[in-house]
Amino acid sequence: MNTDPTADFSLYGRRVLVTGASSGIGAAVAKLCAELGAELCLNGRDAERLETSRAGLSGSGHTVVAGDLTDPATLDTLVQSAPYFDGLVSCAGAATLVPMRMASEKYLQQMLAVNYLAPIGLAQRLLYKRKLREGASLVFVSALSARAAPQAAGAYAASKAALEAASRTLGLEHAKQRIRSNCIAPGYVDTPMLHRLGSAADMSEKVALTPLGTVTPDDVAPAAAWLLSPASRWITRTTLTLDGGISLPIRL
Repeated sequence: MNTDPTADFSLYGRRVLVTGASSGIGAAVAKLCAELGAELCLNGRDAERLETSRAGLSGSGHTVVAGDLTDPATLDTLVQSAPYFDGLVSCAGAATLVPMRMASEKYLQQMLAVNYLAPIGLAQRLLYKRKLREGASLVFVSALSARAAPQAAGAYAASKAALEAASRTLGLEHAKQRIRSNCIAPGYVDTPMLHRLGSAADMSEKVALTPLGTVTPDDVAPAAAWLLSPASRWITRTTLTLDGGISLPIRL
């Protein structure tokens, strides 16, 4: 009988695929998972930054696959990069602020391609090729926008809402294999993507509404690690809100 109360939180002996691992949430998730014992495959579009992320990881055996997830060839390469995976953390995404009345069809398709079709397409391939072991965990980084639907973020919000819906279906369809599927919905996270949005619109007032202050990638990473671990083995088909309390911004 295992008497170590922390054993269920360990990722030792598990192989995890992390997308968007060259910066922001993905890089923080990769770092923590490696510290918890996981062997990682890192994906991102920038090969140089991916190598920098890998160089900073604890442990050994980590690999990188650079490439754009909207390219089917990249998805196929990732699926073939290891004999199996115990987890996927999908962190890659894109966001720009465009009012719905001005959103072109090309823009709408781009948001869906990056934030919905790419992560779900990767999960589909892993499942179809039987690359996810029994008890594996799928973790998709969604966004609070999927439910809050802020101004000028309709396309982004819709793509993340689609991601959450598909995740719930995956969790049901593969429950017999004990494969779990969950989402994390952060609020405003201090990442390069948020900084880019800030260059187009003043985000400071919205970020200041967060009661617990600015959320960082290091605040999101433990949630992903927990959802990957045996400690969350009864958690599936749900979305974990991680927003510092901004979902209820009423000042009482």
